[in-house]
Amino acid sequence: MRIPAIWYGTGPGKSVDSNQMLFPQRTLSATDLAKLSSLDTCTASNAIERLNVRPRNEGFVSGTARCQFPNLSPMIGYAATARIRTAEPPMGGDGCYYDRMDWWNYVTSVPGPRVMVLQDVDNPPGFGAFVGEIHVAIGQALHCAGCVTNGAVRDLPAVKASSFHLFAGSLAVSHSYAHIVEFGKPVEIGGLRIQSGDLIHGDRHGVHSIPLAIAPDVPAEASRVLAEEGELIEFCKSPRFSLDGLARRLRRAAEAR
Repeated sequence: MRIPAIWYGTGPGKSVDSNQMLFPQRTLSATDLAKLSSLDTCTASNAIERLNVRPRNEGFVSGTARCQFPNLSPMIGYAATARIRTAEPPMGGDGCYYDRMDWWNYVTSVPGPRVMVLQDVDNPPGFGAFVGEIHVAIGQALHCAGCVTNGAVRDLPAVKASSFHLFAGSLAVSHSYAHIVEFGKPVEIGGLRIQSGDLIHGDRHGVHSIPLAIAPDVPAEASRVLAEEGELIEFCKSPRFSLDGLARRLRRAAEAR
């Protein structure tokens, strides 16, 4: 199991030293990642609920980052986090993300596959688009699978053709004064607190995090959930359907949760 080191950064030109290192982050095997990426988010969420590792009203993005390309396969990757602004120029220097090599170096310090998670801290967010065709091209070169933001994105046709997932709060014509405020620290998107290195899973239904401690157990639990749901659906469609039979099956399902 690889144990990478994650670090923090702030404004342009800031160096990173050993005092900015975070705790080591565990990662999954390629086999476990492939199994998780084959699941849709609803099934994975149901499995996580069954494993009782967090309250059911936590662990997912609520409303503020919608899937732009619902026909793509599910996205999975480790979070590379940043806070951004677009409405006003940065306090010092140009601050354009294109030349923020400290940001890109941080992204590569996160294990792959990666997901860029960008909290737009403007009020309201989404004045300009931080992510478009160029940012996506760089991200893909650095083995990023997608981006999650409460802010805006743009260049949808080009990004769609690249099969790069975008989850965003809005669309924008211009990138305006898009710049990074800080990176590597915890962010919050739609009520979900995301730390650098968290495992992020997304598809047409939305985005949630998969706790790394139980991530290897999720596919097997998901298989059990699908089998039970398939049996119930088949019963509902069959001539054997009855309310008494439905009640028995619902009781069994409740006991399994």
